[in-house]
Amino acid sequence: MADRYLRATGTAPGRFLARRLGLPLPVPLRRHSAETPELPGPVLRLTAGGTPPAAPDPASGPRPAGGAPYGGIVVDATGVDGPGALAGLHRSLHPLARSLAPCGRVVVLGGRPQDGGFARAAAQQALEGFVRSFGKEIGRGCTVNLVRLAPDAEPGPALDFLLSPRSAYVSGQVVEVAAAPAAPAAEGPRTALVTGAARGIGAAVAETLAHGGASVVLLDVPQAGEALARLAARLGGTALTLDITAPDAGERIAAALPAGLDVLVHNAGITRDRKLANMAADRWDAVIDVNLGSVLRTTAALLDAGAVADHARIVGTASIAGIAGNVGQTNYAASKAGIIGWVRALAADAELRGRGITANAVAPGFIETAMTAAVPLVIREAGRRMNSLGQGGRPVDVAETVSWLAARGSGGINGQVVRVCGQSLLGA
Repeated sequence: MADRYLRATGTAPGRFLARRLGLPLPVPLRRHSAETPELPGPVLRLTAGGTPPAAPDPASGPRPAGGAPYGGIVVDATGVDGPGALAGLHRSLHPLARSLAPCGRVVVLGGRPQDGGFARAAAQQALEGFVRSFGKEIGRGCTVNLVRLAPDAEPGPALDFLLSPRSAYVSGQVVEVAAAPAAPAAEGPRTALVTGAARGIGAAVAETLAHGGASVVLLDVPQAGEALARLAARLGGTALTLDITAPDAGERIAAALPAGLDVLVHNAGITRDRKLANMAADRWDAVIDVNLGSVLRTTAALLDAGAVADHARIVGTASIAGIAGNVGQTNYAASKAGIIGWVRALAADAELRGRGITANAVAPGFIETAMTAAVPLVIREAGRRMNSLGQGGRPVDVAETVSWLAARGSGGINGQVVRVCGQSLLGA
């Protein structure tokens, strides 16, 4: 459904009225496309803490003539080792806070709080509060994120995503990057399975992975078979119709993937909303089984069958409801919080780590889909505006984040939960 408010505030009279009434002024986001593959200006790289702020990285190019704004700013704060060193963060960004182009990016590089003494731990944790607050005040469609680097970790894959239009709806996030295990050289297309792929977010994920060169297998319930077949044909993929809650679903999926899979995206999910006092047991059971139980069962079956390749990527779809909770969604929030616990447990598993397999989750916020279009107007508008970017996201925003976590180069990102919510004002 079109966001009429966003369209109205894009006009001079609309902006004037919104300012007079103190209403949000969202900026149309710059998403990746053939016309906008890069940020709207050069990237400035600075150092805060340990050494004086550095000059711009020559590889990023000098600032354009005439004072044109930067498209991105990267601040290396890995050397911030105590409260006094935090002043370097202020010195770096204070004079530049108004020098970022609309839809620009700020990325702060930090270390893990546990890698050092008490003072360093405090200062590195302080970066999180800084980033979350700066993200809520910077405005103009800009985003601010923190990348925590473990010893010997390389920030490249995280920076490539966070400094691109593909991360348009990701802000206020903290992503930890470890040293990536050695992986074999890329050979041929990877096979990706996406559940709940017939429409909405699942369809966008399948399309994004296919455009990235993956051979996609699209799974959904038989009732969605027609839409699933059309999408599979358009993407040159394979349609697989089955009920993922069936006891033999995992075995049937494995049989349909004789060569195994390299990417597993669990997106299938349902809602059956009621306040707990009014929720019948069947509504609770259905949501827990589809959203969580089936995910655990099918993944275990695929692993047992040897259908998950070394260096595979597993991505689960959680939700900000699983982080912040939501009225009328105790069942849904429980299932999505369970997904977060599941990916963290997979990421900590010694056998999977030894095989280079990663597990991460995306947690969408208010995304413009057919489901949210059916939400009552007042609730829908609240969902759209109650985030730092002042608008709803699109399925492609979730899909781009999944594609990043599923990439071959993302082996150092494991056990992370990335909210795709425009930095929702609820649940941090």
